[in-house]
Amino acid sequence: MRNFGTRFARVLLVTLIAVAVWSQNTAPAQGPKRATSTPYRGDLSIFDSPGREQRLHVDRVMDILRITPGKSVADIGAGSGWFSVRAARRVGVSGTVYAVDINPEAIAYINSRAEKESLSNIKAILSKPDDPLLPKESVDAVLLIKSYHEIADPVELLEHLRPALLPGARLGIIDRNGKGTNHGVNRSIVIEEAAKAGYHLEHTYDFVKDDGMDYFLVFSAH
Repeated sequence: MRNFGTRFARVLLVTLIAVAVWSQNTAPAQGPKRATSTPYRGDLSIFDSPGREQRLHVDRVMDILRITPGKSVADIGAGSGWFSVRAARRVGVSGTVYAVDINPEAIAYINSRAEKESLSNIKAILSKPDDPLLPKESVDAVLLIKSYHEIADPVELLEHLRPALLPGARLGIIDRNGKGTNHGVNRSIVIEEAAKAGYHLEHTYDFVKDDGMDYFLVFSAH
């Protein structure tokens, strides 16, 4: 019996090793992550440069995203809160703007700014790099301005965003064509990543910034 038990243990060990090797060899290969830019950690006031509102045609952007009084908006990668305060004025006291950022200094800056500008409808959220941590079914519109190229796990972030979207919600992404490391990412890559996360491209615009370098993509969730 002792020899039988020993042989059985050996056979079991060999089997387990074989299964482990097979699993390793047949597991789907994970491709390398695409290049990204280092998230900005400098002077936040740089985002409030004079004329930026006109250069980005932000009022037209908000019209396209159907940001109107009473709506709820998420500003992901909010930075200084430049867009958050403009969206907050647009949605009014009956609406809400979630200013989302992974930088604690940005969150503190936005909270101070909202208080100074008497915008009680701004709620700042310190998020995770791959999760905006928005409440479930909370937003009608989402905008990422010049921050998508900094996201290391964009598909995961967009997947985690989906439960926060209300029916008919729109996702807008403004960025510039680039290699990832140069503060830009090609629009074709954004479209591909959004599709993997379950989003459908509704419209493509090129009016943001008159030099034609920036694009504005609008998605809906499947």
